Amino acid sequence: MAVKEMLLPVMKVHASDLARRALVVGDPKRAEQAAQLLEEPQLVGSNREYVTYTGKYAGESLTVCSHGVGASGASVCFTELLQGGVEVILRAGTCGALKEEIDDGSLVIGTAAIREDGTSDQLVPLAYPAFADAGLVQALVKSASTQAKVYRGVILTQAHLYPGLLPSTIDLWCKAGAVAVEMEYAALLVIASLQGVQAAGIFITDGNLVRKQAALSTSNYDPHREVVTQGIQRMLRIALDTLVQV
Repeated sequence: MAVKEMLLPVMKVHASDLARRALVVGDPKRAEQAAQLLEEPQLVGSNREYVTYTGKYAGESLTVCSHGVGASGASVCFTELLQGGVEVILRAGTCGALKEEIDDGSLVIGTAAIREDGTSDQLVPLAYPAFADAGLVQALVKSASTQAKVYRGVILTQAHLYPGLLPSTIDLWCKAGAVAVEMEYAALLVIASLQGVQAAGIFITDGNLVRKQAALSTSNYDPHREVVTQGIQRMLRIALDTLVQV
């Protein structure tokens, strides 16, 4: 079967409905939000957490899809997009800041990722690096150049959101210079690198784990504030502006 005739089995999207460049986000509602920024967006697939739209932005064909929470499920989305012919994937998501000076609603561009995602180590040994495409990172920097402050650096990807009984590694990775933490980026970078395609990520901070000086919990985590909402809208615009450059 030719690639463009393929029905991607989990995402339930025909490969012919995918653009060469894709924006991926965790939340299906955020995918809808990004799709509203496209010209004549079409819903081309919806199954489980995977909701997919294709349309045009600045005259260029782009796909937007959601991948859910966590690297395991997200890796299905990333893999099927690549199997469907996508050549560039940009992740836009939220993250927790790991630097004292990073305020909520700040932009962070991920140059690489620490592989505590719980999935990529099943694909290739942990000695293999998770690095973003340099050209795509520079395009993100250019698109975000009008913003007052943009942070760049290594992102910690962890397989869990809330802590359990085992000691957290957050302090270790803060000392090593990680700038933020999230749950899917390392898996994307590893899968893209193994397939020889471009991938990178841009994030909005929805909390600062260093300032809290306490384990993340349902009582001290609130990602639904206006500063985060406005930051997400800026981030989506920057991500789409970047995709049409590459």
